[in-house]
Amino acid sequence: MINAAVLGSPISHSLSPKIHSKAYEILGVEATYTAIEITEDQFPKFFAENSNGNWDGFSLTMPLKEVVLDCCKGVSDIAKQINSGNTLYKVGGDWRVTSTDYLAFNNLLDVMPGMNIAIIGAGGTARAAAGALDGKVDAVDVLLRSSNRVAAMSQAAPNVKIRALEMDAPLSSYDLIIQTTPVGAYDQYVEKLHDARGLLLECLYKPWPTPLAARYAQLGGRVISGGQLLVEQALFQIELFSGNSFDFAMMRRELLLHISEG
Repeated sequence: MINAAVLGSPISHSLSPKIHSKAYEILGVEATYTAIEITEDQFPKFFAENSNGNWDGFSLTMPLKEVVLDCCKGVSDIAKQINSGNTLYKVGGDWRVTSTDYLAFNNLLDVMPGMNIAIIGAGGTARAAAGALDGKVDAVDVLLRSSNRVAAMSQAAPNVKIRALEMDAPLSSYDLIIQTTPVGAYDQYVEKLHDARGLLLECLYKPWPTPLAARYAQLGGRVISGGQLLVEQALFQIELFSGNSFDFAMMRRELLLHISEG
């Protein structure tokens, strides 16, 4: 019996319960997976009170991806590097935290040296993307509202030159754009986009399409949705929580179809 949940705030919009529940049904594993509203301030107490209980795993979303690293001793090397963790799971009764966001970006992004790449934002998801690009490309432009997170992005990708730009920097020349800011944060800049020649990975999935995703597709660019990213990172969580190996391609198809059905 698996007992797991997604934690964060806000959380009511989350598709994670729908994804995980369907996956465990396909695997024939008895499980419960719920959504729990937990703020950054509430998380340390919640984890302390529940870490010895009957929980098997937690998926973490905003704003918990950084605070979890201070609450769990078993932090993976990649979670330390990107200063972000989105998955709490047990190994022999001990809690571990890692980033399946990082693993998902590794699967979804096919990049080569010399590509022009931009990341919009510099939070936990952005750092997971940067970490996945580390050692694969020479430089990444990061569009920021404040330069105080540049150092954290450089730590996440120590072998990549991080160039900080203003949020309204033009996007037309990029082969790959990864948009990681919260709902509405980038909408005011969308009208500045007049050409789309590459791939946009829009990390948001609700509401869909976002203004940026709609504009990019209208201009002829390719778009990977936040729903695809959500499913991809969930595949690794499902494997960790259940202890079961499975065909990722088959499960990916089933879960993407499931969330597309509304």
